Amino acid sequence: MTASSATAEAPPARTLAGGSVRALVQLAVVVAALAVAFVVLGPEQFINALTLGAIYALVAIGYTMVYGIIELINFAHGDVFMVGTFVSLSVLINLGFTGAVREPLLLVALLVGVFLFSMVVMGLVGVLIERAAYRPLRNAPRLAPLITAIGVSFILQNIVQLFYGPYQTNAPQVFPTAAVVQIGDVRIPILSFFIVAVAVGLMIGLQLFIGRTRLGRAMRSTALDRDAAALMGVNINRTIAITFFIGSALAGAAGVTYGLQYGVTRFDLGFQAGLKAFTAAVLGGIGNQVGAALGGFIIGFIEVGAAAFGYTRWGPAVVFGVLVIVLVFRPAGLLGQQVGERA
Repeated sequence: MTASSATAEAPPARTLAGGSVRALVQLAVVVAALAVAFVVLGPEQFINALTLGAIYALVAIGYTMVYGIIELINFAHGDVFMVGTFVSLSVLINLGFTGAVREPLLLVALLVGVFLFSMVVMGLVGVLIERAAYRPLRNAPRLAPLITAIGVSFILQNIVQLFYGPYQTNAPQVFPTAAVVQIGDVRIPILSFFIVAVAVGLMIGLQLFIGRTRLGRAMRSTALDRDAAALMGVNINRTIAITFFIGSALAGAAGVTYGLQYGVTRFDLGFQAGLKAFTAAVLGGIGNQVGAALGGFIIGFIEVGAAAFGYTRWGPAVVFGVLVIVLVFRPAGLLGQQVGERA
């Protein structure tokens, strides 16, 4: 090894060490914040906040993945989540399930099937949206795909209204809501643990996929420099389509968990959920999957905390107030990194 090569390799080693220390500090801050939230909110509201935050996080990751790879704010993504709630609802009703399933093995098989079906269907919907609406405008001025995304949002809402109408629709809650874990005087639904476990499992799986697979490397290289990635042999169209598939599939999984948790859905659900998920992505650092997940959980805790103290109507104001304060001091978000414009 020559002296020049040794010198070139030294800075990445120092950067890695500094990154590890920073990651440990960030983890310590998160653990401390969770401990404070647990004491302030109490066990029941703490679990409620985790559950709501997990749903927001799954939707927010799809937002941040699409932005990270093609720099598009996909405003239709919230409505993809909404369609996911109706897809899971339709599957359960067509299979004849309208209430809680008491048989454990049947419940497990049913949930696995519903999650897989909804995620695959919504993933294909995401690919179709990308192919039909966004790919032809990939090299157009940025305003054109942005307006198109809003148009796709309205199209999805009207398609759902065509089949289900403009009214609130009940979703079968096949997971027994009466199943609880007794911790002292506190009764915590097992469903909440299930939703958080599913969300965290999907997030970990996504991180492993992006970090350790060939397709994941292709996604990261495309996000870094699309033209250079194409020159190195990366199939850009396929990589972007896979990104849309994964992001939409996660929104589909969030749709299933929402139906299980709340038992209702409606055609305009995607607007509010999408707005909060987009806020979560910006809060955590748009383009950063971990940051988007963190932002989703933060918003979940803020909303549940506001409700717990009797200020439900002020919840959205507090959420956006926190967003403004964070962006004043960290314009790239909590975990985002300030980068220059692409060439």
